[in-house]
Amino acid sequence: MAGGSDAVETATLSCAKCGKPAHLQCPKCVELKLPREGAAFCSQDCFKASWSSHKSVHLKAKLSSPAPENPSEQNSASPNDGWLYCLRKGQARTPKLPHFDWTGQLRPYPISKRRPVPAHIDQPDWATDGIPKIEPNSDLQHVVEIKTPDQIERMRETCRIAREVLDAAARVIRPGITTDEIDAVFMKQQLRLVCNEVICHGIPDARKLEDGDIVNVDVTVYYKGVHGDLNETFFVGKVDEASQRLVQCTYECLEKAIAMVKPGVRFREIGEVINRHASMSGFSVVKSYCGHGIGELFHCAPNIPHYARNKAVGVMKAGQTFTIEPMINSGVWRDRMWPDGWTAVTADGKRSAQFEHTLLEGRDAFSSFYGLTVIQNFHARTLSLERGGEENKRWLSSSRAATPTLLLRPRMELSMAIAARANA
Repeated sequence: MAGGSDAVETATLSCAKCGKPAHLQCPKCVELKLPREGAAFCSQDCFKASWSSHKSVHLKAKLSSPAPENPSEQNSASPNDGWLYCLRKGQARTPKLPHFDWTGQLRPYPISKRRPVPAHIDQPDWATDGIPKIEPNSDLQHVVEIKTPDQIERMRETCRIAREVLDAAARVIRPGITTDEIDAVFMKQQLRLVCNEVICHGIPDARKLEDGDIVNVDVTVYYKGVHGDLNETFFVGKVDEASQRLVQCTYECLEKAIAMVKPGVRFREIGEVINRHASMSGFSVVKSYCGHGIGELFHCAPNIPHYARNKAVGVMKAGQTFTIEPMINSGVWRDRMWPDGWTAVTADGKRSAQFEHTLLEGRDAFSSFYGLTVIQNFHARTLSLERGGEENKRWLSSSRAATPTLLLRPRMELSMAIAARANA
């Protein structure tokens, strides 16, 4: 990578390394037609010594060049705004779309620069690089923690915030908005937004949501030392009937799982209930990801698989907190990982949906331990945006009476109900 062979004679420039008169210039800078100032060197030794820092000049120049006229990039911001494709779980970026054997029609789009979190906001130990430090070696990976009243109260507050964030994100979902724009509104929380064949862990990017998409918004809030975690799948515009059935079935899988939760039930039984309902509806259950314990640690025991004949260990007891988050696919259950090292997609490119809640196994204030509380202040519904715009956001007005074992029970609205009402 020496620059001497194609050097350009310059008598008035100083070496970018040592400041001595420079007579050589970086050949790559010449190729890119960059200014000579800062690219001149007095010797090969100075050029080599400066290479590790100097080469960043070339990258900046490439990123500042005009973006190609490519339809697949029409939704993305220009590279000189910092928009790059993600690699290695965010630890690397590239200006070009990575090579990959894509399974469906969806492609990653460039992502924006990392948004700083204000210093006064507490962050978990995984916030900087995505790698938990305490969690892997904690005893709570093997023992299911019984939460104290103080921990439970903090989790209620944290999950209530997460619920509010998810509801607010749902209100801005419409054709034409990018998932990065949604993420920008809620930058103090962790949002994962996935579309269509993406199963989970999608990264907000510059792709615009399109009419007919289904999009999952996954919210994690860290507050007062504890985590809250939940997600829902939403319709964007007019969604086809097959996708409506998929989303409805996924929601029903979660409801059926919640309905069976009580002390003494084995964690493995949750997967049996979910798998049975999904299979009878013609769908498959993702096996690579599962529900988990949650609290001061983001992920801990118990593991809660959503598929049948799983090997989950343990039984439910009062004071435990955990998530149930079935991921249901239209086609095969298998998944593949995108080059970003984070986004999981269906192996056959068909659509996937997910719903998640954080649950507290506890006793009702007026009864025994045989009670279940959904921690989120869950007055929610699946949002349908038939044509986009505020006037097209409608909620199902009918409500259900809460069962004695469920407080703040969720409600769901499906596009088919709205379409039937609109066509009446």
